Amino acid sequence: MSKFSELKYKAVFVENQKIAEVRDVIIDTDEWKVTHLVVDLTKEAAKEILGAPKGMLNTLAISALEKGTACCTPKGIEIKVSKGQLHIYLRPV
Repeated sequence: MSKFSELKYKAVFVENQKIAEVRDVIIDTDEWKVTHLVVDLTKEAAKEILGAPKGMLNTLAISALEKGTACCTPKGIEIKVSKGQLHIYLRPV
């Protein structure tokens, strides 16, 4: 288990490239489960992954992450999907 305070401002990586930092979480209050991370994309990642001209806040579906401790390393949060598939899991805030 992790506390939100341990996740906030953690770096998010895909294929060893830092693409974002965690800013917040979204919780489904009917199920009481975290469904998305709110991430601040780097300018480079926004352009490469979404074709956007600058970094921006997006929601990242939890399904893009490995379950358990595999996703949360001392370096940051590792995404299990490829960079080419990542746009499927991101939505603007």
